[in-house]
Amino acid sequence: MAGRSNIVVSAAVREALAVGAPVVALESTLIAHGLPRPRNRDVALELEDQLREKGVTPATVAVIDGLPRVGLDEADLRRIADDTAVLKVSVRDLPVACATGRTGATTVASTALLAARAGIRVFATGGLGGVHRGAGDSFDESADLVALATTPITVVCAGVKSILDVGATLERLETLGVTVLGYRTSTFPGFYLQHTSYDLDWRVGEPGQVATVMAAADAMELASAIVVANPLPTDQALDPALHDRVLTDALTWAADRGIRGKSVTPFLLETFHLETGGASLEVNINAVRNNVSVAADVAVAWARTAASDPGQPG
Repeated sequence: MAGRSNIVVSAAVREALAVGAPVVALESTLIAHGLPRPRNRDVALELEDQLREKGVTPATVAVIDGLPRVGLDEADLRRIADDTAVLKVSVRDLPVACATGRTGATTVASTALLAARAGIRVFATGGLGGVHRGAGDSFDESADLVALATTPITVVCAGVKSILDVGATLERLETLGVTVLGYRTSTFPGFYLQHTSYDLDWRVGEPGQVATVMAAADAMELASAIVVANPLPTDQALDPALHDRVLTDALTWAADRGIRGKSVTPFLLETFHLETGGASLEVNINAVRNNVSVAADVAVAWARTAASDPGQPG
């Protein structure tokens, strides 16, 4: 069914939202551009099953033949995973991809936008985009930041990708009025790393506390997102010394080869994969699994909170 802004919401997602059942949005850029084939397809199906096992309806988001879709069937999910021509679609790309009938995987920014417009309140991803290193000269910042500043959705993530300028990203999130909650942590996680050197102002310990913060934000009619920063367990994170060495080398190689813009993140991720012997891939997948698990719990808690207060939007 096509709804607001011609967004096509799947029957399963539409029915869950109609009765106030928990729903979690998932991005598709991870599937199309973040993981190697055919592992990406298996992970995509696994994440959806992980949500269903917790009684939560999955809503993977993508653009299929020019139509923004919230909730994919298995055929579309496999298409996003298998088709090497799938575009990477951020917010700025949405109108062009739709107007030209293209198929694209949505980033954190465009997933958050489309999911929120469909009425979904919780979104799970791996790591956020943010301020790139050297942004003082290049002005290279992720569109994720603007989307988070203007989209009322709760995003569960493993922090900001550690390939970015973490401190500058946190400063930007503060400036943009984005609430950041540490989930059972008082320090900001760094995607591959369990912790960074940056302390957080706010910590929550249970999904119900996140739901309470969401309700308070709604009561004040805040339009920005809530970021729930969920660190990896110690035994699943990348070794910090290995991480730092690979990151230094990868940034040098990227600069030497003139790699910029959208090409930087895939290059760095691929370099991490090669230089860590595949360990970074497993860390990436485990981060998403952990975030999906927490997001499911938050969505369940939110459904209960919204049900107990009829004035809350679902």
